Amino acid sequence: MDLNNKVIAITGAGRGLGRSMALTLAAKGAKLALIDLNQEDLDCTLEQVRESGSDGKTYICNVAQEADVESVFAAIPADLGGINGLINNAGITRDGLFIKVKEGEIVSKMTMDQWNLVMDVNLTGTFLCGREAAVQMIKHKQEGCIINISSISRHGNMGQTNYTATKAAVEAMAVTWAKELARYGIRAASIAPGYIGTEMVMSMKQEARDKIAAGIPAKRLGRPDEIAATAAFILENDYASGRCFEVDGGLRI
Repeated sequence: MDLNNKVIAITGAGRGLGRSMALTLAAKGAKLALIDLNQEDLDCTLEQVRESGSDGKTYICNVAQEADVESVFAAIPADLGGINGLINNAGITRDGLFIKVKEGEIVSKMTMDQWNLVMDVNLTGTFLCGREAAVQMIKHKQEGCIINISSISRHGNMGQTNYTATKAAVEAMAVTWAKELARYGIRAASIAPGYIGTEMVMSMKQEARDKIAAGIPAKRLGRPDEIAATAAFILENDYASGRCFEVDGGLRI
């Protein structure tokens, strides 16, 4: 796919990986449909997109709410002339041990709130946005590509029962969509980042970041632009579909 003048929607576009991917794609001439919950963050991303020589539009949307998602994805083609790609990037964490035991006594359990919040955003949100993006691509007879942001944690990571479940699931959904949607000219894939130096990670103490980096074969954290470059590669390569692209500096959990 030649990204010039193509419309790419990005969830969680207000900051972090979402913003980095928006700027990388803007530099290639893509028009961006920027989706998030915080208008101020979205406005900042859109300003930087315009500074990169492209344009787009912002959309406030709770990706876990079906009506919100249906409304936003119906508006994108009307506003921008179509939809050619989606990056399902919105996600949250609510970490905690499955069961915490101290001196033989159960101290706490992962709560239903911790489970449901992560499921709602990371899994249901990805499902809804992927579905509605595909609906619009098929309706407007536009070939396209859907990318789900998974994680190295999809193999299982202590303290992240909820998060790992969603990240394994969104990878599997991308494989399924690649098979189901190929007949309509729609590809699907996923990206599994390792430890990336996003704003949240960089706010950690230097000692903690150094400890993480020491365990990575590449001996450093990944950069957001390296994940963005992977997303651009998938969008541009029309034979990339149904696979998970691991970008983790050689680390395997």
